[in-house]
This record gives sequence, C-alpha cells and structure tokens, in this order.
Amino acid sequence: MNHAPDKRPPGLQRRDWIAGLDRGLNLIEAFDDAHPRMTASEIGHRTGMTRTAARRYLLTLQHLGYVAGDGKLFWLTPRVLRLGQSYLESARLPRVVQPFLQRVAMGTHETAYLAVLDGDDVVYIARNGPNRSMNTGYVLGARVPAQLTASGTLMLALRPEDEAEHWLQTHELRVFTPHTIASKDRLRLEFARIRAQGWSLSEQQLDLNSRGIAVPLRDRNGEVLGALNITMPMGHESSDDAVARVLPVLRETAQAMRNLI
Repeated sequence: MNHAPDKRPPGLQRRDWIAGLDRGLNLIEAFDDAHPRMTASEIGHRTGMTRTAARRYLLTLQHLGYVAGDGKLFWLTPRVLRLGQSYLESARLPRVVQPFLQRVAMGTHETAYLAVLDGDDVVYIARNGPNRSMNTGYVLGARVPAQLTASGTLMLALRPEDEAEHWLQTHELRVFTPHTIASKDRLRLEFARIRAQGWSLSEQQLDLNSRGIAVPLRDRNGEVLGALNITMPMGHESSDDAVARVLPVLRETAQAMRNLI
C-alpha cells in the first residue's frame, strides 16, 4: 500500500482520520477535462499513490459504480454527480437564495447566480433566469478559476489583504483571452478597486462574449458567504450602462437577504 503523506487538517486527531477516504476522494478529483480517461499508473502519478494502490481504489470505486473501465483505462460515471446533488439538495443556502435570484432575474431579464469560493475556483450553487447559450452562462455546479469571474475576483479581493496577497504570490494566472488579466500587479490594482467600491465587474476574461457583475452576499455578522452575480452577453450595451441597470438590483437583493442567512 502506498504510504502517502499525512494530510490531516490541523486539529484533527490521528485516530479520527480515515486516510482511505481522503485518497479515494482525491482519486475522483484527479479526473478533469485534460484527463478524462487514465490508466492506474497515470492516476497513481497524479495522486501520489503507487500503481498498485491506485488500482485497488479504482476497482473499489468501479464496484461501487463511481468508476468504469475497460481493463486498461478508467473513467468516472454519472453516479459521481450524486455527490454534488446531495449537497445541492441538503444545503440550506441554495434553497434560501432561490426566490431572491428569481427576483434579480425578473428585475434585470438576465441570469442570476449564487457563487461560492472553493479553493481556487468559483462554484455556482444556485441559478435562476432565462436559458441562453452556455457561452454566456454556467450550468449549476460549474467550476471556474476564480480570477476569471466577477464573483471570484470579488471574493478574493474581500479576503483579508494579507490572504489576498498570499493568493497572488502563490498562484499562476492562466490566460484564456486577450483580455484576461495576466499581470499580478494589475490584479492587485483590481482587488483594491473592488475593495473600495464593494462590487466587481469582469468582462471577456474567460469568454469574449461574457460580462459578469457581482456583489457580496453577507450574513447578519457581515461575513461573506458567497457572491450574487449576473452573467450576460456583452451585446451592444456599454459597461457603464450594464452596471447602472443591474447593480442596484443586486445590491438591494443582497441587503434583503442579509438578515435571513
């Protein structure tokens, strides 16, 4: 069996730590768009396991229905989606926010989202509004690098400044379009602007036809729980006009929710 490093979170006793569960989940997370099908050796390399250990976990997951294989390659099955669906059905926040997202969508005729920060990614956990081409919107549960979205830059910027600076110093900025912010100095300036005004605008960072506007969703103690945002096509509307049209609705909605969460 592979002797992987102890990855216990601080404060968790060794007797309470189940390393096998940690490794099994890491194995599931090793699959992505660049690695949709892998051999046991490839998965072992990506997860820090030996080939033998990775194969045992894969065969167990295959028996449980989360992985399929052809004797050489392995890939995830739709059963994995049950894990995310369990969160969406059991978590309180997506349910509470849904009628408020409907208010935003009706008031702006755009698609409204609730996003949370998970590691380096934004995850969209609730949405409401018209169905448009997915080039200008996200499916429920979609994950996007935080730097590329209005919600992500907002939540990164609203962290304590030392945490935001540490994130900048330890992350490489990925470029997707000619407009993607690729300079850490420029992103520092963007964080400062967001902190000063309390909202975020992101345009053409991931897709040339996409614009996002986001405001923080805070609880009654002022803690940031996520971001309310609208994603829309660039269209013929200027940035200033788009902000003037949707920002008041987002702010009013976030304020109305503050005492309910």
